[in-house]
Amino acid sequence: MQLPPLNALRAFEATARLMSLSKAGDELHVTHAAISHQIKHLETWLGRKLLQKSGRGVALTPAGAEYYLAVSGALAAIAHATGNMRRDHNMRSITVGCIPSIASRWLVPALPSFRESDPDLDVRIVYARAEERFDDESLDVLITMGEDLSAGRESRLLFSRRNQPVASVHYLAKRNWTIENVPFARADLLHDESVDGWKEWFRKAELKPTEPIRGPIFQDFNILATAVIAGHGVALCPVEVFRREIERGDLVVLSDISTAETQGYYLITSAWAKKPVRRFAEWFIQECNSSSLR
Repeated sequence: MQLPPLNALRAFEATARLMSLSKAGDELHVTHAAISHQIKHLETWLGRKLLQKSGRGVALTPAGAEYYLAVSGALAAIAHATGNMRRDHNMRSITVGCIPSIASRWLVPALPSFRESDPDLDVRIVYARAEERFDDESLDVLITMGEDLSAGRESRLLFSRRNQPVASVHYLAKRNWTIENVPFARADLLHDESVDGWKEWFRKAELKPTEPIRGPIFQDFNILATAVIAGHGVALCPVEVFRREIERGDLVVLSDISTAETQGYYLITSAWAKKPVRRFAEWFIQECNSSSLR
């Protein structure tokens, strides 16, 4: 095989990904000058210009962009294969990172059925932050909001994040309102992290809210869910995630107008995930598709 110098490849991949010689040097624990030398060495070896100056940083040439796609995928494959070699060969356990809203409503309640179907595989569940990205050194599966388009990753959609106004029937009865006739401007609005979600909904609904928009703001989405089910007010919730609560009648959808339609919750694995990880992924995707919102 005619392979280029591997240290130079690592320097090029890091620089192209970070768009900075200095940041690449920090990541690889070498100097800015060393990174520059390695890239020049690689360009000489290939006979092609890969990077060019762009302001205070660097940019890929067309040839560099094409080469980066191949190099990043190949290095990701090597890293994953190496990680697998260092793990238990028989893979008796997997680690699943999951954001709290999906863990509490879907993953944890369904786990007994996975243990019945795959009793020899232990599953370790850890909470993941919404901004956390997949790292196959610490996780086998990540269930989070948003997909991962990085090389060597597979993202599969679990739920749309389409948000619609919901409330409990007890709240509506307390206010003498019907599902078809909710005066949203006078409702007790519940907020997820900020009032921006409701601002966007009122804009799309072409309704004028009471100014300023009031109501409790919840940092944790599970606390917001508890509040709306308990009848404290009206919340914008991802209706697919709350499918079972809606089907049971714990919550009712108050409007067809929605926000965040293009966003979603995804299950992310390595593109080279082992069979136990793929079995878990297929099982959980099937669980999430087990009933549909009409």
